[in-house]
Amino acid sequence: MYQLIQFLSRKRAFILFALLEILSLWFFYSVNNYPSAILFNTTNLYVAQALKLSNSLVEYSNLKAVNTDLASENKRLNEMVAKLQAQQLNVPTSVVRYKADSAVAARFKYTVAKITNLTTSQFNNYITIDKGSADGLAPGMGVISSTGVVGKIKSCSEHYSRVITILHSDYTVSAKIKSNSEIGSIKWDGVNPEIVEMTDVSRYKTVRVRDTIMTSDFNYVFPPNIVIGYVKKVGVKPDNTFHDIKVQLATDFHTLSYVYVINNTLEKEQKKLEEIDNEPKK
Repeated sequence: MYQLIQFLSRKRAFILFALLEILSLWFFYSVNNYPSAILFNTTNLYVAQALKLSNSLVEYSNLKAVNTDLASENKRLNEMVAKLQAQQLNVPTSVVRYKADSAVAARFKYTVAKITNLTTSQFNNYITIDKGSADGLAPGMGVISSTGVVGKIKSCSEHYSRVITILHSDYTVSAKIKSNSEIGSIKWDGVNPEIVEMTDVSRYKTVRVRDTIMTSDFNYVFPPNIVIGYVKKVGVKPDNTFHDIKVQLATDFHTLSYVYVINNTLEKEQKKLEEIDNEPKK
């Protein structure tokens, strides 16, 4: 306390000067309307800018939580879409009435995962995600993004999984052309990470630029009608009966953050039945 008193005593002239300055400024701005208005507007301007900056910082800090919430909501919506698509008729109602079994319609379950590592510049590219066997994931499960197909799980640890992407020289996806349901296979040629090839489509079938390429109904990994990409170029290979189709991928691997792992809960049942029927007769 004594030191504080000594300090105030030494600085009393400056403190008195500062108080008188503040008092004079208060009288000046309270009596004169024009300077008072300028001060008020200037103060409001800086306060508004400070609030804007503060709100921007708060919104930025909340982006992670927002992205997580959006990913969870997309998971729920994906499950609903897959179920509704399975219940829709694939043939005219005048020919046959069809309604999918409830278990079949709801066989695809989704798990949200965050990407922790990925490559796009290799000949064989992979993604690492932060979910593993402890979360119910297993090798062979399909992986998609909010925009389209990504790949499938190759291996799992307890808390991580390694995903072989569509940008892998040994990976193919059964696909169809939306406009005519023609079936083919999607494979990457190892050149451009934004372009893949669709093969096995007859040159006598109509294929147009900007046609949508989707997953077919004939695979265990993905639900049907998941977008893979869009036809960018159509040609015919020399001495070949098939189209040469270049497809622009719907998924931008350079900006991926979250993915959705698909578990086909009836896959084992279907494979077991098909293996029994395919056993050679004795």
